[in-house]
Amino acid sequence: MTKRAFMVAIAALVMSLGTTAEAQKQKASPPAETSVTLGGKQIKIDYSAPSVKGRKIFGDLVPYGQIWRTGANAATTLTTAADLDLKGLKVPKGKYTLYSIPTETGFTLVVNKQTGQWGTVHDAAQDLGKVELEVGKPDAPAEVFTITLKGAGDNKGTLTIAWDKLSASVPFTAQ
Repeated sequence: MTKRAFMVAIAALVMSLGTTAEAQKQKASPPAETSVTLGGKQIKIDYSAPSVKGRKIFGDLVPYGQIWRTGANAATTLTTAADLDLKGLKVPKGKYTLYSIPTETGFTLVVNKQTGQWGTVHDAAQDLGKVELEVGKPDAPAEVFTITLKGAGDNKGTLTIAWDKLSASVPFTAQ
């Protein structure tokens, strides 16, 4: 093998290792989405889905009583073509960031008017409002963080957040 061929092979190996490392890093909390159409109007949430990977999640990785990005990486976004009522919180059609505040006994969803920021950048002055979610335990622990939107009739639905040993949900109405 010539010196030039050897150098090309080494360069190719280094590049493939870098690509593999980047791919693994990206897979750690891959992008995810959930959506539902109610009354002909789409409601969609885009987020990143981290995994438990043997870690203690709530009360450790996600501290109790502190604002949390509700997922990983970039801010979780809610885009709605309908005006929503989340258990009394009025959310006009548009785009929002979703944060949350987990506690030992509850889970609060925060709807924020600022969008496009990194997930850890929260400006409380931009909060549209907060709503308490109904907390329970999933049938089995959820390894991957998941947000689901499920329709329950023409204009009713449920938003559910599940991760590890926590499931938290809130009913909503689309107008």
